[in-house]
Amino acid sequence: MALQWMILACVVAVEAAVAALVTLPVPRAVRGQIVALTSLFLQPLSSVIPFAAFQLLDIYWKKEHRLMCTSEICTAEERIRFEKSMFKAQRNVILCVSACLLYWCIYRIVKFNKDIKALEETEKRLKEE
Repeated sequence: MALQWMILACVVAVEAAVAALVTLPVPRAVRGQIVALTSLFLQPLSSVIPFAAFQLLDIYWKKEHRLMCTSEICTAEERIRFEKSMFKAQRNVILCVSACLLYWCIYRIVKFNKDIKALEETEKRLKEE
């Protein structure tokens, strides 16, 4: 079960690196190349959204069907196991939400850069006329 979380963690790390790369102040020519390359990867990376949503649903289902250890009957070991599983679930929720949020940020940044480029081309074309 840890493989899916490792994959999602790697995807989040890659998305964070791409978001940092796209937001770096670089010359226009380099920015154009970065945006073009990033826009090519946005379509395959969109599969992270349903994957993260499915993982969130899985976490929710497991939380609803988990044995609660809040009474005095629980042993110290059971209580520690319960708290560990709660911390892992919270960490995984943060991971899923950050994957979706980073994808959205990258998408919006690339879209803004493409819109700016289109507006600059339109302005240049209108000045030539």
